[in-house]
Amino acid sequence: QAHLVESGGGAVQPGGSLRLSCTASGFRFDDYAMGWFRQVPGKEREGVSCIRYDSANSYYTNAVKGRFTISRDNAKNTLYLQMDHLNSEDTAMYFCGAATSCNDFWQLVKGGVLNYRGQGTQVTVSS
Repeated sequence: QAHLVESGGGAVQPGGSLRLSCTASGFRFDDYAMGWFRQVPGKEREGVSCIRYDSANSYYTNAVKGRFTISRDNAKNTLYLQMDHLNSEDTAMYFCGAATSCNDFWQLVKGGVLNYRGQGTQVTVSS
C-alpha cells in the first residue's frame, strides 16, 4: 500500500526557514513527478512546487520563487522543500503528492485526484 508521510512543519517567525520532508513507500518513487501543494481552510489548494522524476527540472508558483527550493533523493524515496524567508502568507497545511508529470501535478492540484498524496504538515508563520 502506498504511503506519503510529510514532516518538518512547525511554527516559525517571519523571515525564518523550515525544511519539509516527504517520505514515500509502497510505490516506485522514481517513476513519478513529485510536488508540494498547500491549503488554508476555506480556500482552494495551491500548487507550490514540482520536480521531475529525475530532478532534471523543477517548477515553482510565483509566490515562492526565489524563496523555496524543491529537491528529491530517489535513493531515499524522499522529497524535500526548503523554505526560506517565510512570511505570514505561507501559513498553510503543506502536502506532498505524486503525479505522472509536473503538468499533471499542477492540473490535478487544481481539480482532480493525485496518484498519491500525504496527510500534510502544518506550517505557521507568525510573530
